Amino acid sequence: MDQFDLVRDGWLPLRRRHDDALLEVGIERALTEADTFTELVVELATQVPALLRQVLLPVVADAVGLPADRAEWRKRFEAGAFNETERDQIRLYLANHHGRFQAFGQTPFAQVGQLEAASGGTKGSGLLVATESTGNNVPLFAARTEAEPPALTPAEAMRWLVHAHCWDTAAIKTGAKGDAKVKAGKTTGNPTGPLGQLGVLIPTGHTLYETLLLNLPIGPTSVLGTPHWRRPPAGPAWAAAGYPDGLLDLWTWQSRRIGLIPEDTPQGVRVRRVIVAAGDRMRELPEWEPHTAWKYDKPVAKTKAADRKPRRHVPGKAIWRGLEALLAVHRSDLDSGSVETSSLLRQVADLRALGALQEDYPLRVEAFGITYGTQSAVIDDVYHDRIPLPVAALEPDAEVYGVLVEMTSQAEQLARVINHLSADLRRAAGLDPIPWDKGQRPGEQLLHRLDPVVRRVLDHAGGLSDEQLEAVLLAWEQVAYRITREGADAVFATVPESVFAPRHSGDEEASVTNPGLGTVEWRLRRDLSAILPRAAEHRRAA
Repeated sequence: MDQFDLVRDGWLPLRRRHDDALLEVGIERALTEADTFTELVVELATQVPALLRQVLLPVVADAVGLPADRAEWRKRFEAGAFNETERDQIRLYLANHHGRFQAFGQTPFAQVGQLEAASGGTKGSGLLVATESTGNNVPLFAARTEAEPPALTPAEAMRWLVHAHCWDTAAIKTGAKGDAKVKAGKTTGNPTGPLGQLGVLIPTGHTLYETLLLNLPIGPTSVLGTPHWRRPPAGPAWAAAGYPDGLLDLWTWQSRRIGLIPEDTPQGVRVRRVIVAAGDRMRELPEWEPHTAWKYDKPVAKTKAADRKPRRHVPGKAIWRGLEALLAVHRSDLDSGSVETSSLLRQVADLRALGALQEDYPLRVEAFGITYGTQSAVIDDVYHDRIPLPVAALEPDAEVYGVLVEMTSQAEQLARVINHLSADLRRAAGLDPIPWDKGQRPGEQLLHRLDPVVRRVLDHAGGLSDEQLEAVLLAWEQVAYRITREGADAVFATVPESVFAPRHSGDEEASVTNPGLGTVEWRLRRDLSAILPRAAEHRRAA
């Protein structure tokens, strides 16, 4: 059976910069030519942070080292590519650990060699694939049943392997032969993969090289820790809950014991059977986890500090709708509680303040998350969003910060106005308002229509003067007013005209219980003028 070499064989799907061609390359080419690629193009968006954290970032950090200070980071970033010395360091590093970067064999990458289930059985390869039907995890649009496991190529199997270490579901796992903790052929109480507990935020740049630099914390190499391929190969047993010894241990955390079972087919080597057993359990998330924003719960007692937890993404909610929290470089108190953005975005703000990043640099932020259901044993939803983020907006005193926060706040207020309008009209027609957790309320439809407008502003707000930003805000308000009026007209059209006829509740002196159409329209115009004052003033002046 042919071996599959992760260093040189193609398995990392990357888009080439100069012609947008999609190539599958090995680790060595992906890194030494990182400046020639733009992004990873994967089967499921959540594979992106898995491949970055489990493979690319730790190899770079361990082979080349973290930037020692801001000056070194700036020098490396402005170079735009790894220099020849750094490329040689990467090649030498991969050569030294070549035996641990094989998909199959005695010490396979991120697996346990010769792993066996206590029951002697195996499971279908769909157990690794988040979009496949397995056990109680039945996606709505699954193409296959559990009885028909996918025949994964080695490249596909390795991508889903690292994805499982990061995002696997919780609860019962196969008991591994040789693990004393196995009971009745299984283990229980397994948490989800580490990323499943986060609202993952990945800053991205023009090229893969820039993305790698944007995701490397600045600091001494002594805090790096050890990736799993520089440790003795893991056995089938898992230890009691532990704590990462450093950044590389955190990034390459082996949350499962996995064995891929390859087989020869007429189409080549394929993986149709796997074993997924319990793996290392993390005692608690380190406070230096770089890829998540944070929220602070109010302390139970005055003598205790606020509890700091990862801030997870809300399914179906665009990331810009939480922009104020995303831009919270310093701990900020919002209506939803105290929040703080990720350490990597705080680092970007610091680099911008020192001139290492220009204000008009086209930074992007990608957000990833998985929502689990039924005791975290099934995947309910996969979250992915990407927005342009002006670097200057990470400075709370900057004009662009105020403009963007005001814009996104206005969008939310407009959605509430339309929802209140809908609720009032439905009550007047003798109907109940649309519940907030069922159906699609017109405010959500409005936000969907405003979404491309907000993203356009985010994409062009960097590097503008204060006067230009004010013009952008006026233009935004005018477009938002038009779209909101159209949304309101659609709501009005759903109720009969008789609803607006004034009604009295019995005797002649009773007050009117239903406002007329003119009153409803007046209230709507009043609210829109209060939320969008620049557009209102422009209409009056015109």
